[in-house]
Amino acid sequence: QTQLLGVLLAAASNFLISVSLNIQKCAHLRLVCQAEQKPCYRSKLWWSGITLLGLGEVGNFTAYGFAPITLVAPLGCVSVIGSAFISVFFLKRTMRTSDILGGTLTITGIYLLVTFTPNVPQELTARQVQNYLVSWPFLVYSILEIIIFCILLYFYKRKAVKHIMVLLMMVALLASLTVIAVKAVSSMIALSVKGKMQLTYSVFYIMSVLMATSCAFQIKFLNQAMHLYEATAVVPINFVFFTTSAIISGVIFYREFQSAALLSVFMFLFGCLLSFLGVIIIARNKKEEYLQIPFIDCGHIPGQKLTGKVQPDSHSSCYGTLNKEDDSVKRQS
Repeated sequence: QTQLLGVLLAAASNFLISVSLNIQKCAHLRLVCQAEQKPCYRSKLWWSGITLLGLGEVGNFTAYGFAPITLVAPLGCVSVIGSAFISVFFLKRTMRTSDILGGTLTITGIYLLVTFTPNVPQELTARQVQNYLVSWPFLVYSILEIIIFCILLYFYKRKAVKHIMVLLMMVALLASLTVIAVKAVSSMIALSVKGKMQLTYSVFYIMSVLMATSCAFQIKFLNQAMHLYEATAVVPINFVFFTTSAIISGVIFYREFQSAALLSVFMFLFGCLLSFLGVIIIARNKKEEYLQIPFIDCGHIPGQKLTGKVQPDSHSSCYGTLNKEDDSVKRQS
C-alpha cells in the first residue's frame, strides 16, 4: 500500500512536470516574438511553468519516501506521454499515429515496472546512509561521475558546446546525485515524523545541501536545453538519461536489486526497454518549428515579377539602370 502511494504520487508529479515544460517552451516562443527582447524571468507565463515544475518535484520528493528509486525514476515516462499530448494544445502540434503507439508501449512498460520492481525496505536510517556513503562501489561510481562531468563542463564552458546531448548528460549526472540525496532526506524525515528522530545526524544536512545544489544546477541546464531545443526533443532524451542514471545510482548506492530474482530483474529491464522504445517512437521525426517572422518575399508578390528590373546583376555594366527593352517600352508609353 505504501509503495502504491509512491507510484501514484510519482505519476501525478511527472504529469505536472510535463505541463510545466510545455508552458516554459511556450513562454520562450512568445518572448522571441516580441520586438523588445526580455529575459525569461520577466515572463509571468514562464514563472507559472517554473511553479508547476516545483510542485512536480516536491511530489517526486515525497514519492521517494514511499517507493524505491528504481520504481519512481522510470515513472518519469509519464512526463513524456503527457508532453506529447499536451503539446497539441500548448504548441499546436498534430497528433500522430506514432504518438498513440509510443504511448501504448510506454504504458505497457510502466505496468511491467510496477509489477516487477523488487520489494526493498523503505525505512532508511541515518546510520545506513553513512555506511552507504563510504562503501567502495559508491566511491568508485562517484569518482567516475565527477570525471565525466568535469569533461562535459569543460566543453560547455571553454568550447561553448551547447549540444542537447551535452546539456542533458550533465543534467543526468547531477540527477543521479539528486535522487540519492532525495531518497535519504525523504526517508529520514519520514522516520522522524514517526518518532525515530534522524534529524540530529550531520549526514541529514549533508544530503540536504547535496540535494539542493544538484537540483539547482539541474534546473539551470534543463532550462537552457528547453530554450534552445524543442520540448518534444528535450523531454524524451532527458527521460532516458535520467532514468538510466537514477537506476544505476539506486542499484549501486541503495543496493535495491541485491536480493531480486533473475526473472524480476529481466522483466524490470524489459519494462524499461519498452518505455524507452515508446519514448523514441513518440519523439521520432519531431522537427523543430521556428517562429516565422513576417516579411515580404519579392518572388511571391501577386502580379507581374519586377525584381529582375529593379535589382539587376551587380556585375553587369548597366547596374542601377533599366534594360534596353524597358527603355523602348518607356518611349512607346
